[in-house]
Amino acid sequence: MRALTHIPGPDARLILQDIASPIPGPGEVLIKVAYAGVNRPDILQLKGLYPPPRDASPLLGLEVSGVVASIGEGVSEFQPGQSVCALTSGGGYAEFVATPEGHCAPVPAGLSLLQAAGIPETYMTVWANMIDRGRLVSGETVLIHGGASGIGVTAIQLAKWRGATVITTVGSDEKVRACLQLGADLAINYQSCDWVEAVREQTSNRGVNVILDMVGGDYIGKNLRSLATEGRLVQIAFLRGSKAEVDWMPLMIKRLTFTGSTLRARPEGEKSLLLAALRRAIWPELASGRLLPLIHEVFPMAQANDAHALMETSRHIGKLVLRISNDLP
Repeated sequence: MRALTHIPGPDARLILQDIASPIPGPGEVLIKVAYAGVNRPDILQLKGLYPPPRDASPLLGLEVSGVVASIGEGVSEFQPGQSVCALTSGGGYAEFVATPEGHCAPVPAGLSLLQAAGIPETYMTVWANMIDRGRLVSGETVLIHGGASGIGVTAIQLAKWRGATVITTVGSDEKVRACLQLGADLAINYQSCDWVEAVREQTSNRGVNVILDMVGGDYIGKNLRSLATEGRLVQIAFLRGSKAEVDWMPLMIKRLTFTGSTLRARPEGEKSLLLAALRRAIWPELASGRLLPLIHEVFPMAQANDAHALMETSRHIGKLVLRISNDLP
C-alpha cells in the first residue's frame, strides 16, 4: 500500500512510500482509507514531540473514513464493503489501516466520506473534554479558545446544541464572522481586543462556567481570572507552552476545577465507550444535517506536507483533510 512515512525531528517531512499493508487482528477492522483528518498531534509527532503509544502504528493519522476491506476474528457489527469512519491510534495516513471494532462507526446517514473523516478524533475530543470533563450543561456559558480550528468549530456547535452561551477567541475578523455564523454568541479577535476584558463585560463580571483551552502559556492565568465561581478549565493542548507563572489564588477563592486530557493514550475500552456515547447523542443530529463538520480544504496525499504547513499557520477555518484513495467517492 501507499503510506506517508517520516523520520521524526525538527526538519522532518512526510514521504510517500510503498510499505506492507496491515492485517486485522482479532476484534479489528481493516479499512480502505478514503480520507484522513489532519490534527495537531500529527504536527507534533512529525516533529518528534509526541511519540505514539508503544503498541500503535508509527505512521501519522488519527481519524479516517473509508470502506471496510476485511475483518478480524470476532468482529460482529461491520462487514466488508460497509462505509465507516474510525478513530485510530496511528496509521491513518495510509491506504489501509486496522483499528479496533469499537473505534469504528457507520458513516452517519446522508454524510459523505469526506465529511465523515472530520468526525472521530475531533468530535470525540470535544465530547470527552467539554461535555464529560467540563460538565457543560444548558444555561451555562463556555469560552472556547481557537474557535476557528477544527476543534473550535466543533465545540461551538456542540455547545450550542447543549444549550450553552458561547464565547470564542480567534485571530482575525474573517474568523470572527465564521464563528458567529456557526452560532457563537460572541467572537473576540484577540489581535485587536483584550479578550479578558471582553469576557468580563459580556458576563457582567461573573465570568464563564467552562473554558476549553488549547493555548496554555500565559492564557492559563487569564483563564483562571475569567472563570465564574465553581468554573471548570479544561486544557487540551499547549500551543504557547505548558509552563507558566500563575497566580493560583483564584483556584481556591472561586473553588475552580482545572483539568484536561488526551485521547490517544486512553485505554481501548474507554475510547470505545466514548464513541458509543457520541453515536447515541450526535449521530442522529448529523443524519439530520445538524452539527456537521466544517471542511476547510482537501489535499491530495502527495501534498500532505502542504496541509501540515497550512495548519501551522492557523489560517484555516475548520478541518484540513487528506484524500488518500482516489477510487472511493
